Amino acid sequence: MAIGWLSILKAVPWTDVVSNAPKVADGAKKLWETVARKSAGNVDAPTGSSPSLPTDAQTLVRLEAGLIALADQVGQLQKEMIDSSQLLKALAEQNAQLVRRVYWLSRALLVVGLIAVLGLLGLLR
Repeated sequence: MAIGWLSILKAVPWTDVVSNAPKVADGAKKLWETVARKSAGNVDAPTGSSPSLPTDAQTLVRLEAGLIALADQVGQLQKEMIDSSQLLKALAEQNAQLVRRVYWLSRALLVVGLIAVLGLLGLLR
């Protein structure tokens, strides 16, 4: 079982992973900052020419109700987007920490392995 893990760990290009981890974390932070700047009330009305509005009161009430429902949906979607970007930021930070720890553990394992080989060579003499 340990040999399988060693082959997996050897196959990972650790220098690429470690060098790209800060980029991933920075990208997640930028995404979070961009999404956090947008507020739920920042919905722009479309510009341009609009068709003539109907004068029927029931139609106006239905249109207003639909507009309110759409505004609520937009607010919910913006909240979900903020929550998702916050989760991505947290995951990117955890990934960066994990990569740093695995990198240093692999270096420590290399040092321990070298010490063990040197110890075995010393015993064989």
